[in-house]
Amino acid sequence: MKALILSGGSGTRLRPLTYSQQKQLIPVANKPVLFYAIEDVIEAGADEIGIILGPNKDQVIEMVKSVAWSVPIKFIYQGEPRGLAHTILVAEEFLNDDFVMYLGDNILRDGIVRHGERFHSLDSSASVLLTEVDYPQRFGVADLNPDGSIRRLVEKPKVPPSNYALVGVYFFKPVIIEACKSIEPSWRNELEITDAIQWLIEHGYKVDASFVEGWWKDTGKPEDIFEANRLILDDIELKNDGQIDNSRVMGRVVVEKDTKIERSVIKGPCIIGKNSIITDSYIGPYTSIGYGCQICGTEVEDAIIMDDSKITNAGKIVESLIGRNVRIQESAALPKGYRLIVGDNSDISL
Repeated sequence: MKALILSGGSGTRLRPLTYSQQKQLIPVANKPVLFYAIEDVIEAGADEIGIILGPNKDQVIEMVKSVAWSVPIKFIYQGEPRGLAHTILVAEEFLNDDFVMYLGDNILRDGIVRHGERFHSLDSSASVLLTEVDYPQRFGVADLNPDGSIRRLVEKPKVPPSNYALVGVYFFKPVIIEACKSIEPSWRNELEITDAIQWLIEHGYKVDASFVEGWWKDTGKPEDIFEANRLILDDIELKNDGQIDNSRVMGRVVVEKDTKIERSVIKGPCIIGKNSIITDSYIGPYTSIGYGCQICGTEVEDAIIMDDSKITNAGKIVESLIGRNVRIQESAALPKGYRLIVGDNSDISL
């Protein structure tokens, strides 16, 4: 089985961060979101991975190549984004076997091994991962047959036929390529994967549904990234590879190599990346601090701080997503607490 992971798109809902970095590279619990997808498809048995690239393609290539993955990875440039079905056509030469298509801004707690095994055990041309949601009007929704196969897919229906929404992970046989070539662009001038799947159904191919039991997050908005960060940190195990002096550490805290913590209080679950320095500070629950960060005289809670950022005497920072190489420091005014969505290479006085 091959895997096609989508790492394109402009990430407009995550600006200003995505002006300077690809949205799938934003870290959750100190790991790029894209890496969760790569790990999932490898665990499910993919022997080769194709990654669809869009803006910031060089950034994605560099980040992915920084890790020695156990399977070969090919990079495929989409060019102008024209829909999910279009990515399959762009990757046609690569996709000469059964494959899983995985939207690279998704995180599934329990991975996709069970769903892959189920797909291979059935005589279906496609299998679509679904999860039950409270507000199906916001999603693509499946209308199911009594045997659990899919009758049709409906995009953001006013009257949903079910509460089962598309997760963004699909298993396909190569016939999906013919389906993608046979459909017309939608009103958005895009080739929609839902239309291609509907083409399969209407031409007598069986499309199966596989149901996600654990949590799933689409990290397309800041609040989704915060929630994914909380969910993953809830599962971490205590680890200390750093140096802790005159400090108090409570709960499940990960302190990575060559990190120093002095005269501080650390309360988990949280993770502090390697080569960071924490002094005279409070790091509260659900905080992820990246590599090479410095935090001094500051309270941080329920936040994501990316690599090489420095925060000094900044009062209390909560529910904040702070980019790489950011500088935040005290000004004359007393800080009272701030909620920040800050892009890379920013310089902020509070």
